[in-house]
Amino acid sequence: MFISSNFTSEAISATRSNKNVKPLTMERVADVLRHKYPQFNTTTSRRKISEALHQMHCENVDHLIVLDEERFMGILTEHDIAEKVLYRSRDLDQATVSEFMSTYLPVATLNDSLEYCMQLMERYNVRHVAVYDRFNFKGVVSSHDLMKQALDKRQHFFEEAAASVSTWNY
Repeated sequence: MFISSNFTSEAISATRSNKNVKPLTMERVADVLRHKYPQFNTTTSRRKISEALHQMHCENVDHLIVLDEERFMGILTEHDIAEKVLYRSRDLDQATVSEFMSTYLPVATLNDSLEYCMQLMERYNVRHVAVYDRFNFKGVVSSHDLMKQALDKRQHFFEEAAASVSTWNY
């Protein structure tokens, strides 16, 4: 019998004892991107940082994806801005996004697991991972996206468990 590495020991023992239990599968990056809203939080590298900050505030996001002519250039986060403001003496009204954005992000593919994305975030101490399908940019997965996905998955697990519990008729 072949057992996929995606199974946990609990899932294996539950599958052996109960044929109605669904096996646990590792979700992929494509699943997270499919459930996200379209990427509207984009900007260009030539835009002024003050305008980008205003956009982040209006859209209530903590990052902007930097695209120049539909080509992914990097990501601008609140953390990037805060870090560089501390060490800058130049006026922010004249600064551009290209001076503040992060250009080195770990990269995942659509078929990578969410666990792999978490490992990348921990290894490189970042909160965002760029996602590519071959050479085509597909989006950004954030630590917030991963947390939301884990909570949604947990909620479905408990709803299914509650539905399968039989009640006593007295």
